[in-house]
Amino acid sequence: MLHRKHLSVGDLSTSCYIVWDDASDECVVIDPGAEPERIAKACEGRRIAAILLTHGHFDHIGGVSGLAGADTEIVIHEADAPMLRDATLNASWLVGDHVIAPEATRTVREGDVLHYAGVEFTVLHTPGHTPGCVCYRAGEWLFTGDTLFHYGYGRTDLPGGSMAQLAASLRRLSPLAQKYDIFPGH
Repeated sequence: MLHRKHLSVGDLSTSCYIVWDDASDECVVIDPGAEPERIAKACEGRRIAAILLTHGHFDHIGGVSGLAGADTEIVIHEADAPMLRDATLNASWLVGDHVIAPEATRTVREGDVLHYAGVEFTVLHTPGHTPGCVCYRAGEWLFTGDTLFHYGYGRTDLPGGSMAQLAASLRRLSPLAQKYDIFPGH
């Protein structure tokens, strides 16, 4: 049986999710934006098999360094991978910080299927907020990052943002909102 835990982390209240299956002693962390110690505690002793990043902004990657073990997969879309190592690209300079995360160990594209902690995740490329913004589908759940918020959608005024691309991504997600439980980035 699939399980999901939600934590609101950091000053921007980023939604971080922990996903696991009963049959595994591992888990997956999605968008660990801050507070890695708190996230690790919420994993309740499960080994973090993978960290899935919906995009490369600082408020979604800030906890990666504190969570990733030597054998933890760090996953992000290939277009956003450079953001992990560049404070200008990940926009951390906007808040007077210099967030740098480890390099991705795996980059993904549209349609990729990932298997971690007994869970299958399908990648949906939803550019607009960033060029490499993605959603991850696991069973009946859709983790949207900043493509969708609880009451809106992600901004497009940061480097790489595109309202035209985001509008197309939102049109694509619209029918899925009826079919899946949506778990946004904020």
